[in-house]
Amino acid sequence: MKRYCLALDLKDDSQLIAEYEHWHKAENSWPEVRKSILDADILDMQIYRTGNRLFMIMETSDNFESKKKEEMDALNPKVQEWEQLMWLFQQPLPWAKEGEKWVIMKQIFKL
Repeated sequence: MKRYCLALDLKDDSQLIAEYEHWHKAENSWPEVRKSILDADILDMQIYRTGNRLFMIMETSDNFESKKKEEMDALNPKVQEWEQLMWLFQQPLPWAKEGEKWVIMKQIFKL
């Protein structure tokens, strides 16, 4: 099993943040997006927020490949629609590469 930790910022607007959280409640999420996550060998995904900073934890199978996930997402119209909707609320981290949304975090401590 692999673990990935990623970060992203939301636009610093309380109404947009509330709407972003609305879309991430189980009853409002899109089943096609959930299926695409599971189909990519992602076993568990959690998102946490503090202020406008998001932190995602992904647990994946050993077979998970981020490049393959990107390719699958690019071919999935519903995932692309979701990503366009989410981009209304999101903004890249100041140090993100051009076109990069979620930035992989470096582990610096483990007990």
